[in-house]
Amino acid sequence: MYKHILVPVDGSSTSKHAIGHAMALAESFKSGVTLVYVIDPYAFTGVGTDFSYGQAEYLSAANAEANEAMSSAKQMFADRGIAVSGSVVEGHAIYRGVLETAEAIGADLIVMGSHGRKGLERLVLGSVAAQVLSHAHLPVLIVREFERA
Repeated sequence: MYKHILVPVDGSSTSKHAIGHAMALAESFKSGVTLVYVIDPYAFTGVGTDFSYGQAEYLSAANAEANEAMSSAKQMFADRGIAVSGSVVEGHAIYRGVLETAEAIGADLIVMGSHGRKGLERLVLGSVAAQVLSHAHLPVLIVREFERA
């Protein structure tokens, strides 16, 4: 049913929970899997030379974090014997980077986690999952990690 699954990763426990679902689907449908980590190169704001220095530090740290998250996610798939490819991409809006990657690779399903933010936190931080869901032209599986009481 699903030939190619795209899995956006960010290194969070929610993302790792979504990876578990993606692995199960990939095994069931013998799907190809691509991971993507999207860096927003414009997330840092500032003015003048301080901005340039801060921007370079931000991008260096963001790339290091992305590579670590990507390595960890690839290992999870490798441990289950599932071939996976992946890339770190830059996008002005993270959801756009996810959707552009899905289109570029011909994905027919996106499996991603959602932190489930509500209220002011969601208003301030936004929701990448909600943006992907509202703009996608392919099926999207949103995986929430629920706290156990």
